[in-house]
Amino acid sequence: MSDETAPITLDTATTALLLIEYQNEFTTEGGKLHDAVKEVMATTNMLENSASLAKSCREAGIKVLHAPISFDKGHPEISSTPYGILAGVKDGEAFAAGEWGSAFCDSMKPEDGDIITKGKVGLCGFKSTNLDFVLRQNGITNVIMGGFLTNCCVESTMRTAYESGYQVYTLKDCTASTSMAAQEAAFEHNFGMFSIPTTSDEIKKALTK
Repeated sequence: MSDETAPITLDTATTALLLIEYQNEFTTEGGKLHDAVKEVMATTNMLENSASLAKSCREAGIKVLHAPISFDKGHPEISSTPYGILAGVKDGEAFAAGEWGSAFCDSMKPEDGDIITKGKVGLCGFKSTNLDFVLRQNGITNVIMGGFLTNCCVESTMRTAYESGYQVYTLKDCTASTSMAAQEAAFEHNFGMFSIPTTSDEIKKALTK
């Protein structure tokens, strides 16, 4: 398990902040999945913390990456007989490309110099996307992760990043799940095996060293 008490040191030139699915479906009242996550979002203050950290990272010269998910009309990318979480996405017509629900929320819109990864139609931020290519082309070896859902897309992306040789940091106060029980269980039991769990404040401190 990771030692969360060890001080974090980061080389800004080789570090990226990866923001997973900060889209209206999750983040904003009226989003199809917002009710499921709003309690955890409020408890962790994840949206405000994420926006603040993204600002600090940009100022420090850290590359900020966004990993949105979206599907064509009718969600043809997903099986006609889906199960699990993708069944809910398809049945609810969530994250439809070009619609309000799949757009970035106002406080987390990409800014000049940010990179939006392409191709995410599943859970892992690497599978089906250009994320690994973008990271390696930019000389990134350290990846800081926040977003939705803690125990789904964030966890899946974290595990792949770990196995791909990246140094991974996961943000306890910049993630949200569908319950605090799930949120706390993910960090207590899983995340320390595949990342260094930390907070936005700890990352900000590392940027000033």
